[in-house]
Amino acid sequence: MSEPRYDVIAIGNAIVDVMAPAEDDLIARLGLNRGGMTLVDEVGADTLYDAMGPAREISGGSAANTLAGLAVLGARCAFIGQVADDQLGDVFAHDIRAAGIDFDTPARAGQPATARCLIFVSPDGQRTMNTFLGASQFLPAELIDEDAIADARVLYLEGYLWDPEEPRAAMRRAIAAARTAGRLVAFTPSEEFVIARHGDDFRALIAAGQIDILFANQGELAALTGEADFDAGLAQLGAKVPVLVVTRGADGAVALVDGVRTEVAAEPVARVVDTTGAGDLFAAGFLFGHVQGEDAATCLRRGAIAAGEIISHYGARTEVNLKQLMADRLG
Repeated sequence: MSEPRYDVIAIGNAIVDVMAPAEDDLIARLGLNRGGMTLVDEVGADTLYDAMGPAREISGGSAANTLAGLAVLGARCAFIGQVADDQLGDVFAHDIRAAGIDFDTPARAGQPATARCLIFVSPDGQRTMNTFLGASQFLPAELIDEDAIADARVLYLEGYLWDPEEPRAAMRRAIAAARTAGRLVAFTPSEEFVIARHGDDFRALIAAGQIDILFANQGELAALTGEADFDAGLAQLGAKVPVLVVTRGADGAVALVDGVRTEVAAEPVARVVDTTGAGDLFAAGFLFGHVQGEDAATCLRRGAIAAGEIISHYGARTEVNLKQLMADRLG
């Protein structure tokens, strides 16, 4: 097999995070769910955007966050996701490309607008998130670049995008392209509520041998297997995928690689500030080690280090030299 152009190519929601400081009285006046995440329609998103003060805009979305972590570590990455032909679509495209990630999906004309997550940050650091999924939910199968997928070591998919029909078909096409080319397919179910809606699809993909690397947290593991006991769920799912990685928050993480179990502790963090993006960056660290052929323990440590850095501050983008941090921690 030829040397691939990319280490990882990912398909996911193309979302712009719009973050702005906000006093609690503004959050109360707008009737927002302080500290929570609420789905809003386009009119609601426009209203909230107009009510925001000066904001910082950055490309987001689960798979895009993972690629951003991989890119800062030096991995060669590409992203497939749908934005609209509008200002925020331009912001997303510029930002993800500036991170060193190839992004060639054509913008979608007309409505709906580019997806955005409007984040009001309270004086105490609490984040109130309001998400409009917009154009990200309309990625058609014909925009899947099968040649690019065949030219990547790993295809990485986020479960969030499985809900709408068009991107679900697009991801099925991508999986077929990766398998035809003999490449690896990595998948995260994203959330327990996604499994509640599409668990049968995910279990069918796993049973058919379509998933090579599966990322989940312990709640998602239980939802996929129906096993309340962690070890029982791990054994059940680990028998069906070559590489199973399960995160356990403060209790660290476990990997089963071809049936061999490896565990690592969580990295010490002075103060947990914001867990947003922790799973995304854990996947980035693990995948970076995996594509380099490192052992499971090292891959898990990389994941734990990346997750530990992210939860020490607000936002899902690293604020230190992650590559150097890993070098220092791993020795």
